[in-house]
Amino acid sequence: MHISPFATPGRFWRGNIHTHSTLSDGALKPEDVVEAYKQAGYDFLQLSDHFLGRFNWPIADTRKLRSNNFTTLIGAEVHALATSAGEFWHIVATGLPLDFPPAEPEETGPMLAARARAAGAFVTMAHPSWSQLIIEDGRSLAAAHAVEVYNHSCAIRTDRGDGFYLLDQLCNEDRRLMAVVGDDAHFHDGDLDAFGAFVLVKSESLDPDALLGALKAGEFYSSQGPRIHDVELTRKVVRVQCSPVNTVAVVTGASPTLSRVGSGLTDVTIEYAEAQKWAWRDLPPIKWFRIVVIDGPRRAWTNPIWVDALN
Repeated sequence: MHISPFATPGRFWRGNIHTHSTLSDGALKPEDVVEAYKQAGYDFLQLSDHFLGRFNWPIADTRKLRSNNFTTLIGAEVHALATSAGEFWHIVATGLPLDFPPAEPEETGPMLAARARAAGAFVTMAHPSWSQLIIEDGRSLAAAHAVEVYNHSCAIRTDRGDGFYLLDQLCNEDRRLMAVVGDDAHFHDGDLDAFGAFVLVKSESLDPDALLGALKAGEFYSSQGPRIHDVELTRKVVRVQCSPVNTVAVVTGASPTLSRVGSGLTDVTIEYAEAQKWAWRDLPPIKWFRIVVIDGPRRAWTNPIWVDALN
């Protein structure tokens, strides 16, 4: 079977859902941020300015910046106290209504995430490594759709851009979360923190509602550059077709990982059930796996694929 999003009708649209403007702590005006992404070849963008009282609770209305070949989503990065580290939660809410009410003083992160999801948003735990989120934090945010598994700004500024440690642990606890990426660009140093990662959303149109629905349905994958063209699988074998890469890996919920390494790999077949044979001890059956393709320092990732969904 060919799995989603690769088997879904439509085409892939390139976008970024985590970026900032002068409405909060970014250096560029909203229209200039949109233009920068448009000129960089993106199809859509969400300004996710910090939804805080110090910035007058901004939700960027970018509807006038849409065109026939570029669109915007409406959302924000919402905040509430407190994570296990005693800091603010950073939660990217994609698809918020423009009149979403400000956070209440007593509202916790999990409460705010639940309210954003109830308002129609696609909810992401932002930069878990930078925020030092632990498994208890992830467990508490029950309303989340996804974990931000790569944050470009955090990666280049603090080397805390990776979030797979949290996604994988939560998947092992049967949380069916997705893997999303974002730039978190602020443009204070030119475009150093921009254009480093993007989501590729499969939809039949560039309509904002269609893109939001596709995000919620998991009809997307994430990349720093490489492209995944198709994923075909049975209960034992996965075939990956992609742009030329050096590595194609099947990552499971345990330490064994199956990979093929070479030069210019574009069509790779892996028997993922073999991963259990590589372990030093008996492991329970594989419940989920995800696919990573690697081209030098750049990677692309599928969402977790659940084995019971293949029945």
